[in-house]
Amino acid sequence: MDLCTFCTISLDQEEVFRTKVFDKSLSPFYGEDFFFEIPRPFQYLSFYIYAKGSFQRDLPVGKVSIRKKDLYQHSGKEQWFSLQPVDPNSEVQGKVHLEMRLSELITDNGPGCQQLLVRIIECQGLPLISGQNCDPYATVALVGPSRSDHKKTKVKKKTSDPHFEETFSFEVTRSSSYSKKSNFQVEEEDIEKLEIKVDLWNNGNLAQDVFLGETRVSIKILRNENFHKAWYLLQPKGNGNKHKPDDLGSLRLKVNYVEDTVLPSSCYKPLCNLLLKSPDVKPISASAAHILGDICRERYEAVLPLVRLLLHHNRLVPFLTAVAALELENTQEANTIFRGNSLATRCIDDMMKIVGKSYLMGTLKPVLDEIFDSNKSCEIDPIKLKEGDNVDVNKENLQNYVQKIFSSITQSSASCPTLMCDVFRSLRHMASKRFPVDPHVQYSAVSSFVFLRFFAVAVLSPHSFQLRPHHPDPEISRTLTLISKTIQTLGSWGSLSKNKLVRLALDLFHNSHFRFSCVCFLDEISSNVNKESSGMEDALILKEGEVQKRAQGRKRIGKRNFKKRWLRVTNRELSYHKHRGKEALCIIDVKNIRAVEKLDESAFNRKNMFQVVHAEKPLYVQAGNCVEACEWMEVLSQFSRCNERRLANFHPSTYTGGAWQCCKGLSDRAPGCKPCTTPMLANLQLDIDCDRETERIFSLLTCNDGKFQKMEDACASIAVYQGPQREQDEYSKFTIQDPKETFQTLKQLRNVMEELQTQHDRRNDPTAKYGSLGNPIVGKSIQTG
Repeated sequence: MDLCTFCTISLDQEEVFRTKVFDKSLSPFYGEDFFFEIPRPFQYLSFYIYAKGSFQRDLPVGKVSIRKKDLYQHSGKEQWFSLQPVDPNSEVQGKVHLEMRLSELITDNGPGCQQLLVRIIECQGLPLISGQNCDPYATVALVGPSRSDHKKTKVKKKTSDPHFEETFSFEVTRSSSYSKKSNFQVEEEDIEKLEIKVDLWNNGNLAQDVFLGETRVSIKILRNENFHKAWYLLQPKGNGNKHKPDDLGSLRLKVNYVEDTVLPSSCYKPLCNLLLKSPDVKPISASAAHILGDICRERYEAVLPLVRLLLHHNRLVPFLTAVAALELENTQEANTIFRGNSLATRCIDDMMKIVGKSYLMGTLKPVLDEIFDSNKSCEIDPIKLKEGDNVDVNKENLQNYVQKIFSSITQSSASCPTLMCDVFRSLRHMASKRFPVDPHVQYSAVSSFVFLRFFAVAVLSPHSFQLRPHHPDPEISRTLTLISKTIQTLGSWGSLSKNKLVRLALDLFHNSHFRFSCVCFLDEISSNVNKESSGMEDALILKEGEVQKRAQGRKRIGKRNFKKRWLRVTNRELSYHKHRGKEALCIIDVKNIRAVEKLDESAFNRKNMFQVVHAEKPLYVQAGNCVEACEWMEVLSQFSRCNERRLANFHPSTYTGGAWQCCKGLSDRAPGCKPCTTPMLANLQLDIDCDRETERIFSLLTCNDGKFQKMEDACASIAVYQGPQREQDEYSKFTIQDPKETFQTLKQLRNVMEELQTQHDRRNDPTAKYGSLGNPIVGKSIQTG
């Protein structure tokens, strides 16, 4: 029977995303993309396939788990992975801190046997049980061929990081041939036979206890020293079950994983300064930023850190102007302006995605929501029509949607970000100067970006721009494709699409009124005229979703508990509701938010907690997972970090029992005891970590050292031979206008990269102690049966 399935993404045992349900297919195509920062340490990135249950809980079909250290070898590749069975005894995470010691047990008759002392110190990162912290305890056993001594710690309540600090003793029988009196070592035969087995469990009270993980340590580790202390990763319980790889099917994945080791800011200053002076270098092709684009031409992600770095330092517009001017010099026909995948177009694409996020939300999201909710058929291809469909009705539906989107776009000039307008104004001026005879080129230079590369792409893939939580179903996807093609036609200013189906949708707009609206819109977003907002725009929903909210405690009688609430953030207010679509139970003006900070897990024994400090009592919220918690805090911080009454310090815990649990201050109005997250003073209120962006650029240059060397060779060859040579065919992918200036920049880049690599080598600790908290031992897991 065909199944209705969905796929989830988990960090260890914590679900962070899930796809839509795919109906009745044994070969579902989910086709969804998820991008996120990983805010905490983890061991596995896992993908679970579930069968949707109608009247019962969802049933796991299989999983793919990739260990963190193996993500690099899969990164950037699209691969099939065999689904593995989901066994409760294999769903483990966390680490345990152990100490083992051998000492001699003295009896009345003198030295007797040896005593093994096992100290269970603590655990970290145990999984959540039913979304809450677990009630863990540990069992400790000395196991061997003829013995199995079991002992147990006390249960620790509501914590994923329990501190046990309990010591257990086991007698280790000494061989009769043992005669030493001073060096108390276990005999070789005993070492090979005995091991300590530590199991972690969640106390189920009335329910069955849940296995959390195990580790096994052979006593032979004490052969040379009588003392051992280390961290161990918890392992699955070996149950001996074997499954053929193809029993459960396969899952096709493409994972892109990037992990950066960021050094102190001072280490990045030379490289950062070299990149920031790029707009002033003549010619621009000899600048460090342009060289980066040349060397990493095939890697689209290489441009993003450069754009973010220049954006943060207000150097992006002059750089974009310079590289666009260089591209225009090499453009021979006005109707092909900015059509290629060049450094200029890639940089402007990324700039629009960064600064135009809220602009897209306000302009497209209301209409896209209507398209998704109404789900009217818009198919106008007779071959693809479904039975009972009317092509005239579908055409009317399509034209209605297109009209609404274009009306929303052409009336949105007041909301277009200033930085985008600055770039469009520069492009328009340069295009007119390059092709003075063509009256349309000043508009096509702008429309090729704002229509073709911005609005059209967002309509086609709303999920990628956070306009919708999931990818559309096939029918809505077809509607969006038709609308997107219509927008692309406008991006090709003056040239109509050859697609007759799209031209049908454009019939309604081939009139002077529509073209006048488009011209006015392009004029307004690319002119020097100051845009003034009416101030009457609708509130823009930035994020909403279900959370656990702690009761505010306004009533004197009653328990302060956690309740499910629907949380919504707009550019004006934060509100929570009993359910989605219901009237707000509480509204907080974003201007009154004074801090948005993490809350210590110990405050309520719950993970993923954050607090919103405002004029009244703090609002305590628990997000569904660690990624969502970071997203809530980020969006709230972006719209409140410039508030006048922001706090300098906050309390990371709660005020209970007449005192703050963090600092023991007695007054509920006592100043905070911990500095607040430093608010960004950057324009656009963007969180840009310049050190991390520079580190990414360094990594990209290092990974492309071969092309770096080729570019150095090309400069030397061109400078020596003066003029066209055979060797230049090999270097045709590089833009080298001035070989001496370019070589000089390459030399400077080489020097700062070598110094930065030296700094990395000094700080990296390849011999980090195995068994430390940061480098725990992967304990063996013995399979039985």
